[in-house]
Formats: sequence, structure tokens, C-alpha cells
Amino acid sequence: MTYSGAVEVGGPADVHELADLMISKVAVGPMNNNAYLLRCRTTDEQLLIDAAAEPHTLLTLVGDSGITSVVTTHQHPDHWGALREVVDATGARTYAGREDADGIPVPTDVLVDDGDIIRVGRVELTARHLVGHTPGSIALVYDDPHGHAHVFTGDCLFPGGVGNTHDDPKAFVSLIDDVETKIFGTLPDETWVYPGHGNDTTLGTERPHLAEWRERGW
Repeated sequence: MTYSGAVEVGGPADVHELADLMISKVAVGPMNNNAYLLRCRTTDEQLLIDAAAEPHTLLTLVGDSGITSVVTTHQHPDHWGALREVVDATGARTYAGREDADGIPVPTDVLVDDGDIIRVGRVELTARHLVGHTPGSIALVYDDPHGHAHVFTGDCLFPGGVGNTHDDPKAFVSLIDDVETKIFGTLPDETWVYPGHGNDTTLGTERPHLAEWRERGW
């Protein structure tokens, strides 16, 4: 079946099958958070992005293979609500942006900075530090050698705009500058965007609206 990225809380995961990587997307919790399970197709090693809520749902998705890592995109509680249970059940190492780690009650094993590489099996993900939604938000970029790039943006980029900066003009400028420079400025239009809530998009779909977002201030 063709991957759409449209998932609902209580519904099944949607699976994006790439040549080297399997991406399973599931929606969990009262804030309709997206969690993503990445599996290297060569080694079967798995990594979870945002143990947001519903630990049973996430652990069922993980299955008997377990996970080696959990990456938390930022410190807001709706993105780590199931982290303790998932880590206790799997023994996974935890990753988070350096500036957000203190806001996550589960200890962070690996502090992530801009440009750091996080591996799942033979697949490499590049971290991009995006400041504004929180001080230490990170996005993860997978540059597929067999196709276009894929980026997991947490709450920094959605269909229709950047993440909430709580009516703080400086935070908005910081976030849109970082998103424009580090995401749109380095990745092609074909890049698939996996956000922290809601449906997926592509950079090509959103790129024409960057000036509009900047003008409206959110």
C-alpha cells in the first residue's frame, strides 16, 4: 500500500518502505502526537522518535526486536510522556538536544548538537538544532542514497507553517531563520517532512509560503 502519513489515535501505523529504512508512523495520546519507529533493513536495529504517550501502543509497535535508541525532539511533555516506560522496558539509550535535556525528566544519555550523527544500524541521521519552539529542539535528516531526503521535524515545521513560538517575536524569527537556513536551505523540494503532529508534507509544498509565514509572524 502507498504510504500517506495519515494516521489516527487508536488506528494502525502507516509504514513508509524505503530501500534501506522502514519508517512506521503512529498517532498517540490526547494531543495526537506522532511517534516514528525507524528500522534499518540491513541489521533490523530500531530507533524510536518521540515516545510521546501510550507506552503499550509504542511497545507493541516496537515488537520483540526491541529498540536501541529513543530520540526526543524537544522538551515539551507531550513528546516524552511514555519515555520512562519505553526505556525501562527496552533499555534503549536516550538522545535529546543539549539545550532541552534538563527539561526532560528521564536522563538523557547522549546530548545532541547541530550536525551530530545518530545511527540506526547502517543508516545515518543528521541532527539539526532549530531554536525557537524550544531552546533545544532538534530535527533529524535522513539523506536517502537511493532517493530523496526525509526529515523528522518535531514541532518546528508543519504543513502550513513553523511551530508555535507563543507570540514571542524573537523566538519566531529565530525559528523561521533556522528552518529556512538549515532545512529549506540545504534540502530539495522532494524532501518528505514528518512532523510531530498531524499529516506529513514536503518541502516543495511549503517552500512557496516561506515569505508569507515570515510576514504574518507565525
